[in-house]
Amino acid sequence: MKEMMELASLDMVERFVSEHELSFLYVSQTNCSVCHALLPKIRTLLEEYPLIQLGHIDIHNVESIAEKYMIFTAPIMLLIIEQKEYVRADRFVRFNELKHKLDQIYELYTQSM
Repeated sequence: MKEMMELASLDMVERFVSEHELSFLYVSQTNCSVCHALLPKIRTLLEEYPLIQLGHIDIHNVESIAEKYMIFTAPIMLLIIEQKEYVRADRFVRFNELKHKLDQIYELYTQSM
């Protein structure tokens, strides 16, 4: 499974995104069964993309994340490239579509390196 960094403050989130050109943020809630069920699947999926760094945020610990990224539900998954949001998926994520988007973006990004 993909390694994951726990981000416990908005400062940590902002630093994480600025330090990693390819950042994937997984925003969840403590008492959310969907959040807990999706996280292992996301970690497994992201193993295919070694340059993408995974950060996890519990929205109860970092409530200001909701305002910064306009989050209204959990879980939310955000792919951020060079501090710009490119992909947003919510609790009803379609893994085939998400994988297709990640494949396309990752291929374009790695070709331009």
